[in-house]
Amino acid sequence: MALYAIADTHLSQSSGKPMTVFGPKWNNWTEKLCSNWRAAVSEADTVVVAGDISWAMTFQEAEADLRLLDSLPGTKIIMKGNHDFWWGTVKKTEDFLRENGLGSIKIQYNNSVMAENKAVCGCRGWYTDRKTAPENTDYEKIMSREEARLERSLMHAQENYPELEKKVFFHFPPVFGDFVGEKFVNVLLRYGISEIYYGHIHGKYNIPSVTEYKGIKMRIISSDYLDFTPIPVEI
Repeated sequence: MALYAIADTHLSQSSGKPMTVFGPKWNNWTEKLCSNWRAAVSEADTVVVAGDISWAMTFQEAEADLRLLDSLPGTKIIMKGNHDFWWGTVKKTEDFLRENGLGSIKIQYNNSVMAENKAVCGCRGWYTDRKTAPENTDYEKIMSREEARLERSLMHAQENYPELEKKVFFHFPPVFGDFVGEKFVNVLLRYGISEIYYGHIHGKYNIPSVTEYKGIKMRIISSDYLDFTPIPVEI
C-alpha cells in the first residue's frame, strides 16, 4: 500500500473543455491520465488529487468526471482547486458522493484524512500574483482564510492522528518564484512540516521538480509536469 499524488486532472466528460490552450502536451490528456494511473496505482493504494479535478459547474455536471475518477484504482482523497466550482459544502459534497455510490472518493477540506499510515493535510491556497487573481475578490481576506484552513487541517491531524506523519498538499504553491506566502510558511514551520506538494502551475517544464524555502521542500505535482502519472509521496 502506498500514497501517491497528482493535481489538475481537469476532467471534462460533460463540458468537453479543451486543455490544449496550455500546449500540445495536453492532447488526449484524459486517456493518458487513465492509462498511466492504472499502470502506476493499485487498488490497495491511495492517491491525493490536489485540486482542479473537474471543469464542471454543478454536482450533476461533475458526476461523469467523478465516476471516471472513482473507476480508477485506489482510494482517492480530493481537494478543492480554483476551478472546482461544482464543489459544495463538506456535507453536500459527501452526501453527493455517498448517494451516487462514489465510495472510493474522500474529501480533504478543513480536516485531515488518514491514509497509508499518514495524515493527509492541506488547503487550496490562493494566487501567487494579485494581478492574476479574480477581479472583485479581497486578496488578503482570502489568503487569511486559506491560512486558517491550513491551520485547522494540521490541528485536526495533531488532535486525531498524533502518531502519524503529516503530509501537506496545496493546490496553489505557497512559494513560487518571487512570491512567498508567509502566512502559509509560518503555519508550516509552526507544525514542523518539512515538505509539501502543490499543483496549479502549467506549461513550465524547465522548473525544478523540488525547491526549498526555509528548510521546507516543495514538489510540483501538476499533471502535465508529471506527464499525467501519479507519483509516490516522498521527496
